[in-house]
Amino acid sequence: MEKRIALFPGSFDPFTSGHLNILKRALTMFDKVIVAVGINIDKRGFFPTEKRLEIIRQATEGMEGVEVISYDNLTIDTCRELGVRHIVRGVRNMIDFETERSIADANRVLAPDIETIIIPTAQEFAHISSSAVRDIIKHHGDTSKFLPEGVRL
Repeated sequence: MEKRIALFPGSFDPFTSGHLNILKRALTMFDKVIVAVGINIDKRGFFPTEKRLEIIRQATEGMEGVEVISYDNLTIDTCRELGVRHIVRGVRNMIDFETERSIADANRVLAPDIETIIIPTAQEFAHISSSAVRDIIKHHGDTSKFLPEGVRL
């Protein structure tokens, strides 16, 4: 039987407890989930790509069925290169949902064979955003309630 594989793309700047919640739930549907850090050369991230990858590896240490990569092209092109037919996206609220739905609609036009699965985050993580975590870091605050256990910044 063919393995069900999904791509979980994002900037993950940084990878939060909310992202981990989406990943764990995606793993209940897929045999393997590839967490893919998108590289946008027009946008300077808070953390360099290598640090983002390291944070995700720390957060997912010991988890089966997880692969961590970076990519610098269209998400659907990465899916095609890897033979992946599903994209997983997480949403915290209706604003996120509308944004993700628009992206999923565009991807469907470009790649009708690739399906997007939108997973709402669990309520206890809905308040967590990477931008809020970056702000806490900038002001030397405690990020322990926002980042996965085992993550060292």
